[in-house]
Amino acid sequence: MVQTVRSTLAAVISYVVALWLSSEPAPLTAPLTALLVVQVTLYATLTTGIRRVNSVVAGVLIAIGFSSLVGLTWWSLGSIILASLVIGRFVRVGEFVPEVAISAMLVLGVTRVAETSWDRVLETLIGAVVGLLFNILFVPPVWVQPAGEAIEDLARRMRRLLQDIGDEASGHTPVDRAVARLHEARRLDHDIVEVDASLRQAEDSLRLNPRVKEGLLYRVVLRTGLDALEVSAVVLRVICRTLTDLAKARRDEPLFDPEVGEALREVFTHLAQAVENFAVVITSQVQANAEDAEDRLTTELTAGRAGRDRAAELLLRQVLGHPRQWQLHGALLTEVDRILDELDVEERSRRLTEHLDRHAREQHNRHPLLNAVKQRLRASHYGRRSTQP
Repeated sequence: MVQTVRSTLAAVISYVVALWLSSEPAPLTAPLTALLVVQVTLYATLTTGIRRVNSVVAGVLIAIGFSSLVGLTWWSLGSIILASLVIGRFVRVGEFVPEVAISAMLVLGVTRVAETSWDRVLETLIGAVVGLLFNILFVPPVWVQPAGEAIEDLARRMRRLLQDIGDEASGHTPVDRAVARLHEARRLDHDIVEVDASLRQAEDSLRLNPRVKEGLLYRVVLRTGLDALEVSAVVLRVICRTLTDLAKARRDEPLFDPEVGEALREVFTHLAQAVENFAVVITSQVQANAEDAEDRLTTELTAGRAGRDRAAELLLRQVLGHPRQWQLHGALLTEVDRILDELDVEERSRRLTEHLDRHAREQHNRHPLLNAVKQRLRASHYGRRSTQP
């Protein structure tokens, strides 16, 4: 609702301004541009507005060139569309290449091309400026909370799947049930794509937003956290594949001995709780809540590693007595280790440090002159301080 009202007001204001400045009786290009420029985030508004203005101006200039030579015929229409689509690839308009051709066609169809074309350029600039100023004066909301909720929802689905796997490991698992778990794990890929889209929107809302003081840190925390959950989801799918293969090989008997199955159930229970606490750690905006969740995460990971070692000893005994599908047992333990490593607190801190250092290096390499000026100013400032008594 908020975004709908924002877009409507920006379009109306741009139309009123265009009525004052343009000679067109109905300057609809201005509200159209403002409606398209006012995006959900300020960063998207800036980047989209520039590309959209480029596309419209390029289309108008192409139409002026064609109109001075030919009128509107079927072959001139085809020629201008072809030329617009080709030129649009070289003027850095991104996904707005078709709008170059659309603008050129609209202008070519007008009788007084010379006057109307420049009015259309003016209307486009008015719409873009109004849309940009609208988002600067009325800053769009920060979309961190929806992204955090999406990440937590993904973690809850992974927790339920891990809990179900642990419950079934201690008894007989029919093949059809194991296959159903595998399909459920595969559906996590689609869920991750949706969460990634929500996180991208949150990252854009943090860029250039005056409401946010530590936007880079928020972005890195959420992105590295989602990366860890994505890897864990892939490993979880592999675990389901391994258990499905075991179920096919042992149709008339339990997957594991009772003692081994109970140990694995304990391991997957701790993994399930660890995944949920990990999501709370990376999405919590309150420091106290994050610290409590991190303590719970550390406890669950420690218990999970201890349970994993116990299950490994029991599996080794089972393999020595009944060496069937021993490679699947080893694969299962390896996959559990990978999830434990991805959720590890120290590993998470290391990834955060690496991302922040890489971003600092990229910023330094991207603006060498600005960094040189900053270093000189900093050196002169320290030099003045050192000469003071």
